[in-house]
Amino acid sequence: MACVTGGCLCGKVRYVIDGEVGPAGYCHCTDCRRVTGSAFNISAPVRVADFAVTGELGSHGHPAESGTILTRHFCAACGSPIYGGSPAHPEIVYVRAGTFDDPAAIRPDRQSWTRSRVDWAEIPATIRTYSKGRSHAPEA
Repeated sequence: MACVTGGCLCGKVRYVIDGEVGPAGYCHCTDCRRVTGSAFNISAPVRVADFAVTGELGSHGHPAESGTILTRHFCAACGSPIYGGSPAHPEIVYVRAGTFDDPAAIRPDRQSWTRSRVDWAEIPATIRTYSKGRSHAPEA
């Protein structure tokens, strides 16, 4: 298996996964919405033994609605969320999908905390769509 790589927005944090990237999952919980600033979080499980990260990370531990303490790690320079972990599964980290260099490494197979899902999480097919920025003409 080839190594999978990724990192933050500013490039100061990089990681290498030398092992399997598990199937990703969507999480709709309120905490994930707030930490991502979006409708949901998508992350993929990776064995700690297969995960190596370089660069300065910040972290924040917070009790989740499930009762476990989740610790989220982010780039200390730009704030990009990189991965999270929990004492419930100390052998696994959950790497944020948007940080992977190759988006094809992500294979979602589930979603959780759907009772917290926001109505606007699904993008309507009828909404104006731009292949680039809004300064370009919308797609037909």
